[in-house]
Amino acid sequence: MKIKEITDTIERFAPLAWQESYDNAGLIVGRPEDEVHRALVTVDVTDEVLDEAEREGCDLVIAHHPIVFHPLKRFNSADYVQRAVERAIRRGIALYACHTNLDSAPQGMSWRLAAMLGIGNLRVLEATNPTDGRVGFGVAGELPAPMATVDFLRGLQRKLQVQVVRHSDIAAERIRRVAVCTGAGASLIGAAREAGAELYVTADLKYNDFMTPDGKLTVADIGHFESEYCAIDILFDILSKNLRNFAVRRSVSSRNPVNYLI
Repeated sequence: MKIKEITDTIERFAPLAWQESYDNAGLIVGRPEDEVHRALVTVDVTDEVLDEAEREGCDLVIAHHPIVFHPLKRFNSADYVQRAVERAIRRGIALYACHTNLDSAPQGMSWRLAAMLGIGNLRVLEATNPTDGRVGFGVAGELPAPMATVDFLRGLQRKLQVQVVRHSDIAAERIRRVAVCTGAGASLIGAAREAGAELYVTADLKYNDFMTPDGKLTVADIGHFESEYCAIDILFDILSKNLRNFAVRRSVSSRNPVNYLI
């Protein structure tokens, strides 16, 4: 199957036009007309993921995070980005990324994470498309019934296999309205508050982000990788449901680069 047929399928769900200006989503290594036979879906392109791709006969790696964010001036294996791009070119492995366009797609990243946590009746926190209010970052919604904040956080930790949940002071003992943003979501704390959320779940919060001056919103940081691991299932579902004759594999080598000493 041609790469273009596969990427067109992904981009019908998450058009490249929806990516942020700083992003580099799309085909990074390879040509649209190249033939590929099997895809590996991952969060990041790493040495271990490329090992798996070669071992499993995958000549296309589809990642959430683009391996290249900034222009490369040299190819001398000085870092993992250069190594990965060099290796992919030499071994004939195409590299594709679906990043902030997947974050902002209706039923995309935050939608999937919210559903996994039992949050329903969702709406977008920050709409980015004037013609479609469902396109944007983060979502807010409701639990089926109020529950203790700590119980929700412990349930989240168990469901997502999160080793550590960093959180602010518990603003309310019980919650029902919850906001979610996968990845680095500190910029949407205000939007979560405006949406009436009692708890906001995201990642990459800084020290001052845990200060809650109004005492109405609890913020929780579950880790960047942990919040975005659902990208693998979203991309797998898109391809397996629409391209039934094309082989797609979930990576078992996609892992968190952050380690925790507990």
